[in-house]
Amino acid sequence: MRKIIYLGLIGFLAIQCVPDKKEEKFTVESLMKERVDIYKNVKLTSDLFGLSEGEKQMIPLMIEVSNIMDELFWYEAYGKKDSLLSAIADTDTKTFVQINYGPWDRLADNEPFIEGIGHKPEGANFYPSDMSKEEFEAIDLDAKTSLYTFIRRDEDRNLKVVPYNEMFAEQVQKAADLLRQCAELAEDEGLKNYLTLRAEALLTDEYQPSDMAWMDMKTNGLDFVVGPIENYEDKLYNYKAAHEAYVLVKDKSWSERLAKYAAFLPELQEGLPVADEYKAEMPGTDADLNAYDVVYYAGDCNAGSKTIAINLPNDEEVQLAKGSRRLQLKNAMQAKFDHILVPIADVLIHQDQRKHITFDAFFGNTMFHEVAHGLGIKNTINELGTVRSALKEHYSALEEGKADVLGLYMITQLHEKGEIQGSLEDYYVTFMAGIFRSVRFGAASSHGKANMIRFNFFNEYGAFIKDEATNTYRVDYDKMREAMNALSEKILTLQGNGDYNGVDQLVEEKGKIGDVLQTELDRLSEKNIPVDIVFEQGVDILGL
Repeated sequence: MRKIIYLGLIGFLAIQCVPDKKEEKFTVESLMKERVDIYKNVKLTSDLFGLSEGEKQMIPLMIEVSNIMDELFWYEAYGKKDSLLSAIADTDTKTFVQINYGPWDRLADNEPFIEGIGHKPEGANFYPSDMSKEEFEAIDLDAKTSLYTFIRRDEDRNLKVVPYNEMFAEQVQKAADLLRQCAELAEDEGLKNYLTLRAEALLTDEYQPSDMAWMDMKTNGLDFVVGPIENYEDKLYNYKAAHEAYVLVKDKSWSERLAKYAAFLPELQEGLPVADEYKAEMPGTDADLNAYDVVYYAGDCNAGSKTIAINLPNDEEVQLAKGSRRLQLKNAMQAKFDHILVPIADVLIHQDQRKHITFDAFFGNTMFHEVAHGLGIKNTINELGTVRSALKEHYSALEEGKADVLGLYMITQLHEKGEIQGSLEDYYVTFMAGIFRSVRFGAASSHGKANMIRFNFFNEYGAFIKDEATNTYRVDYDKMREAMNALSEKILTLQGNGDYNGVDQLVEEKGKIGDVLQTELDRLSEKNIPVDIVFEQGVDILGL
């Protein structure tokens, strides 16, 4: 057996090889091959039969725009992509750099894996690498906390703000032109309006009008999520949005199955297991749930672990006015279920509960995770501003943790009302197996950190019990429900209070992999179960 040990203290990845046989030799290159192999290659395809000729013509244009978003994310995550890749001779190392959008391993807490590369800056490339938090907080600059600005130094080494539309002027102009071409081809009026406004948004950094238009789309068969959206990449403050793109084909039959659930949001909000002041905001009901096949990923969503569901827009004003849209990426979800979750369950879940591992439950848990982002509270109850601004770099991990546990709460409530069919045990056991899947994303991922907190919290409640005879886990359904309610209350209270120090303590105490969990993760590695997927994607794969 070989062991890979990351030592960040000396500024690069040191690799210790422990061979089974004395004569066996290992190289950095062979170990890079092992890191590449933690990702399962999957062809990203969809049945395009239901699309019109105009929609089929739009897809290559959308892919062109996506590749521009990819270029912009490379700059945000690392800097100069070409100079990094041209300096690497080994094919596997170059592939791993491309998967990670830089020389830091996203599934190993962003440890560097190229000699001479130091730790990844917490603020990625959104801020000067030599900038301290004290320096940033002392400056009085308009838009310094904006989602859509870089912080740079002027000729006198003072900090300044550079809007995205200035930093990327040439690229966003090209992307806007392509989006307008797509709009001309669009037959659906809602999609046409959205694409037109999104083109303008790229040029002005004013995204709210296009977010509103995106919410108003109801009958489109093709969708395009594009622009600077999520702020996971900024781990310094969680202020800056990173560029990404998804090209999506609606699965109309699955979407029809999901349409009814958005109507339950106000009722579920009222029943949350927390004091009334933490659930006083009513979520918008003009929200919808849809299933899609994703046919192209680019930028932030394609870096490291791959997104399998989307809850947007992030703008709190839009969410309160119109709700949000929850897009389930069904083909990517199926790939992760088949190649990752089922093999994990075969190793770690007790044989008498493996029958409860189902794709419908995996799909449901993922879907209600996204729906649950709309529950809870967006603004603190004590005038500390939005939850996002109050919790800063801790916001994303806590929000993902909230969505996970409230998603299970929603399933439990709707199942009791007879609105969800099948066995509740399916959802609970699949949820448990899902923790083992997502925690492998590591602490550098907000989703990974959220799963570490939940594993440790649920473990303390006895929500799952290890059977020492079989070395597998059983879910205790009653205790899992107790843990679900207790963690829901804790997270919602921390968010409503804007309690930065309280969240910091929670992350410090429970946002880590302990010895027990590490032992189980090592078992999964020994079985060569993939950690995530990478895509073979593009026009040729789609046959266009």
